[in-house]
Amino acid sequence: MFGDLWGGDGGLFVGAFGALFGIASVVVGLGFVAVIVTVVVRSSRMAKRGQNPFTLQEDLAHQAMQSQAFAPATSLEQRLAELDDLHARGVISDDEHRAARADALGG
Repeated sequence: MFGDLWGGDGGLFVGAFGALFGIASVVVGLGFVAVIVTVVVRSSRMAKRGQNPFTLQEDLAHQAMQSQAFAPATSLEQRLAELDDLHARGVISDDEHRAARADALGG
């Protein structure tokens, strides 16, 4: 029953179709191997850096939420109060205080 598929006269995997099928099979197989090697290499690199490759997305999301990127911007009043406090404590000079206030009020 399957004798005509694998060889003989006019078999399905003989000739150009058989060659193309073989080449396609090799390409697909190499693709699978490449994906597996890539995953293993990236996972081992992450493990060496102390990162868990299975929780990396959640770790990055947590870090982003804790960063100043999503923090509300300080109001003008808060910024001016901070500058006044720095000036009162002597951290910044009169000239720096004036320049920083002008910058805050202008922009």
